[in-house]
Amino acid sequence: MKGIILVVDDDSANLLLAQKILGGEYRIAAANSGPAALKYLGKNRPDVILLDINMPDMDGFETMERLRDMEGLDSIPVIFLTADKSTETETKCFQVGAFDFVGKPFIPDILKSRVKRALELEQYHNSLESLVKEQAKQLIERSERIGEIQEKVIVGLANLIESRDGSTGKHVKNTQGYVRMIVEELRRRGKFTEVLDEEYMQNVCKAAPLHDIGKIKIPDSILQKPGRLTPEEYETMKKHTVYSEDIIRDIIGDVEDEAYVKVAVDIAMYHHERWDGGGYPEGLSGETIPLCARIMAVADVFDALYEERCYKQPVRPMRKVLDILEEGKGTQFDPVIVDVFNDMEPVLKELLGE
Repeated sequence: MKGIILVVDDDSANLLLAQKILGGEYRIAAANSGPAALKYLGKNRPDVILLDINMPDMDGFETMERLRDMEGLDSIPVIFLTADKSTETETKCFQVGAFDFVGKPFIPDILKSRVKRALELEQYHNSLESLVKEQAKQLIERSERIGEIQEKVIVGLANLIESRDGSTGKHVKNTQGYVRMIVEELRRRGKFTEVLDEEYMQNVCKAAPLHDIGKIKIPDSILQKPGRLTPEEYETMKKHTVYSEDIIRDIIGDVEDEAYVKVAVDIAMYHHERWDGGGYPEGLSGETIPLCARIMAVADVFDALYEERCYKQPVRPMRKVLDILEEGKGTQFDPVIVDVFNDMEPVLKELLGE
């Protein structure tokens, strides 16, 4: 298909001459003023614009300025037409973004070569832009696939670790679901807005399965013990929190951004801290405990109580578990998070089939 050249000139003789010179190779659209050109451009997109500088009412420079404000048209090559061949005029042409300029009266071979070069460069630009967009799309798709694989591997690893202490693997899925419910409800209520933006929410939900990753270094004799742990065994168990940082950084430190890695580390290290400062590993208290860990603490304890484990029977019905969380409000747990979770009782009942 022939390219479209818009010629803008208030001199009808120049319009006819341009038609004669270029009409054999291109489709020519003509406008005898700046406003007429802008009206045409409101509905059409030519491949190149030949724009006279000296026109009444609206000269070529003003027309060019208006053109650049029109959506989708700012990349069209503009070649100025002028009888003024001064250095000042030439400089201004390029300053306002012209592709080139052609002197009047037209020399056919020069006009043809300038238009041909503009079209070739525009076609190259469009091809390059399409190539970049396609490659960007492929990279995004590949990145998404890699992200999905990474997440499945992480969840699979977390399930494997959970299975060592007699869990069925439901704990990872369950707690991630509760965490997602909590962060969404906190966001909906406008809580912790200084922290809880969209990226943070996604990172918390994505990192939740890694909360007990440090258990990979805890002996089976402790993880699988059916009865109560001795004080020495309990001290060993508590170390799973501090083991987690190196493990997480080894697993995902080179493939994930630092913001996500930090959230994952904070969850794994601090989800056993207590609001009153009586937790471990560092005895943090109140809001010095990272928000993600305070959220994880509620989700983790709820599921640990509600589901059966090798060392305990489940606490049922669910209302009893929520009452236990309520008793720990302000001592073990962040009061705001407990209140939000308790308010979701109808949704939890439906989810758990009670």
